[in-house]
Amino acid sequence: MLPEIVIWIIILPVACLLLFIIITMAGFTVNTHRFDPYKNFKFRVVWDGQVIHGIERISGLRRETEVVEHRSGSDPNHVRRAPGITQYNPIVLERGRTHDHSFEAWANLVFNLGAASGEEISLKSFRKDIEISLLNEAGQVVMSFKVYRCWPSFYEPLANLDGNGRDVMREKLVLQHEGWERDLSVQEPLER
Repeated sequence: MLPEIVIWIIILPVACLLLFIIITMAGFTVNTHRFDPYKNFKFRVVWDGQVIHGIERISGLRRETEVVEHRSGSDPNHVRRAPGITQYNPIVLERGRTHDHSFEAWANLVFNLGAASGEEISLKSFRKDIEISLLNEAGQVVMSFKVYRCWPSFYEPLANLDGNGRDVMREKLVLQHEGWERDLSVQEPLER
């Protein structure tokens, strides 16, 4: 009987601590009634101070840091690892094709076939900073990321055409960039 009491004396405080952690971490800081994570279907993209409408898909923000392995001849028989070069994966934007020319206009700043020789690229303005914002169900900005020095490396004005297709025509823009960071000035909005 005594060992069972000792076990309960040890387990009960640990269980209470875990329950406290779960309860306090479940709620959001401003909206303590909210338990659900944000959805992935409400977002917006801004460049040149304008919201770019119609974007249906954005690839995820991803960075990878190379692993550099090294070892001294006098080290034990194992390899040490250190961080190396960090690379940011391209961002793919995809939307239904409309008469809005913002994708095409930016891609033409990188290479414009009809331009005079030596003027095919706009060195002054082909790079842009963009902002990708996550919105809650009510359309309020809940989180934003700033992506720096973007430029289009791939532009597809017309996807595959199919006489028997049942999908909308899409255009695609792939952006190379030099990194992103979360905009910490964007705080959790008060939900009603």
